[in-house]
Amino acid sequence: MSRSAWKGPYIHPSLFEKIKRAIEKDDHKPIKTWSRGSTIVPSMVGLTFEVHNGNKFIPVSIVEDMVGHKLGEFAPTRTFKGHAANKKAAAAGK
Repeated sequence: MSRSAWKGPYIHPSLFEKIKRAIEKDDHKPIKTWSRGSTIVPSMVGLTFEVHNGNKFIPVSIVEDMVGHKLGEFAPTRTFKGHAANKKAAAAGK
């Protein structure tokens, strides 16, 4: 279930302060955040965030197509290493 429209997009308060400071200073350093649930708003376009995925920080450059999505959608938390059946078939073919 999505957030009510009358509430507006959720942005963590401390993250919002960091965004305001970066825009005021025209700073292009990445903004480090653990707030994966914060919604990307148009004022974030052009900024770079380092989003924590539970293990490390993943750099995410915000473009216009990302507006309305969450920061966590662009920092995957799981690493897919392939299916075991594919490895066996590849080894047998050699």
